[in-house]
Amino acid sequence: MKIPVVFCCLMASAALHADNNITTAARDRYFDVVRASIEGSAEVMPAEKYSFRLTPAQRTFAEWLVHSIERNYRDCAVLRGEPTQPGEKQAASLKEKAEVSKALKDSFDYCAAVLQTMDDQKAAASPRVSYAYLHVIVHSNEIYGNLVGYLRASGIVPPSTASRAEETGKKKK
Repeated sequence: MKIPVVFCCLMASAALHADNNITTAARDRYFDVVRASIEGSAEVMPAEKYSFRLTPAQRTFAEWLVHSIERNYRDCAVLRGEPTQPGEKQAASLKEKAEVSKALKDSFDYCAAVLQTMDDQKAAASPRVSYAYLHVIVHSNEIYGNLVGYLRASGIVPPSTASRAEETGKKKK
């Protein structure tokens, strides 16, 4: 009887001290990558194209970036246990490339700081925290997927494609 109890205690202890595989992988392989792609998209799109819409019913390119800013602040405020941030409230009024790009970087910095401190246990602390954690990663990828269409329709190679082409070129040399 004592052996199973000791074994269970050892397993529980190991689980508590295990690497944070989920949060580390999510941050390194998904959040950091899509952050670079979204910020890169904001940089490569010409300022005059920030008001571009693929169709009349869709958001403008700038509105997609503003949506990303708002969601970053909303989700990461939950992860930080903070109230709504001023950056989220101010985002809707942004239109010009310089101001949108700066606010976008600021919102990703806000998220990156909390994601550096996240561990698997914190990410699963409550349904609200889990939702916000997953949403900031998954939704950012969805936003980037939309931005790619705007870039390609404007004759611009998306940052993620450009970086892969660059890596492939380096390997061939």
